[in-house]
Amino acid sequence: MRFGEILYIWSQNRRFIYMKRQRKDFELFCHVGLGKTASTFLQYKFFPRLKGIHYIQRTRYNRFDKVVSRKKHAKYLVSREFDRQFEREVKKIAEKYPRAHIIIVIRRNDSWMASQYRRYVKNGGLQPFENFVDIENDQGLWKKKDIYFYNKLRMIKDLFETWPLVLFHDELKQDAYGFFDKLAWYMGVDYNRNRIDVDPSHKSYSDKQLKILRRFNRRWFGKDFEGSGNKVRHYIRFRLRWLFNHLILYIAAFLPERYAGTEPLIPAGHLGKIREHYANDWKRCREFAKAYSYDWVGE
Repeated sequence: MRFGEILYIWSQNRRFIYMKRQRKDFELFCHVGLGKTASTFLQYKFFPRLKGIHYIQRTRYNRFDKVVSRKKHAKYLVSREFDRQFEREVKKIAEKYPRAHIIIVIRRNDSWMASQYRRYVKNGGLQPFENFVDIENDQGLWKKKDIYFYNKLRMIKDLFETWPLVLFHDELKQDAYGFFDKLAWYMGVDYNRNRIDVDPSHKSYSDKQLKILRRFNRRWFGKDFEGSGNKVRHYIRFRLRWLFNHLILYIAAFLPERYAGTEPLIPAGHLGKIREHYANDWKRCREFAKAYSYDWVGE
């Protein structure tokens, strides 16, 4: 065997040992949502400010595996909010990174659905809230099974070798810095409080604006937005509808209340049914977070 061949084999063995050692050296933290739980706020105002961890923005989620595979950093954080695709995407992460540390933020089921519905209307949806979530017959746009949280938490615990960090949306609203401290402690990193802007990333539209937009969409379009198999055509349709929606929302802010009509945006009675239906699920989530969260206080 020639000296050059021996040197090549030796270098390849050294590279294999080095890559194997490096793979054990880095830690991967995955924030998996959910949507409408301040994910955008965290992705743009908090995560980029963390010290001692390489943050992979949500727009690069589809390529995060390539970034991590380079193993240039000791810690990585990737963030992407999932809703109805939650199970599929989390399983994909677990298959390749079973030791990943999972971060999830949840909010009470009825509050979550109310926020999801507001986004749906803002994006041009015209169905009433009763057709968005149908507790009695489960014929709504959202199926009842997709609104349970406890099963999601159990799945995370079963798929990964590390314990997850479960946080609650109301914690962020009540004590933002306490919320941030838990995240930083879990990841073993630091941040400067003075550099965090705690104002929401997106201002909520009023019920009046959303109701007026819903009435316009019902009159002018008559059905929810439909995409296209052609990416270019889909993008053009989406942007045109988006511009229309935001133009109406802007104008609606100056219109009298009577233009919104008397129909409530979200009937309180229907929202109460959702809260009652998922009360036990929410209780089990609270108990799960208490039982499986790290005792970070005082650290």
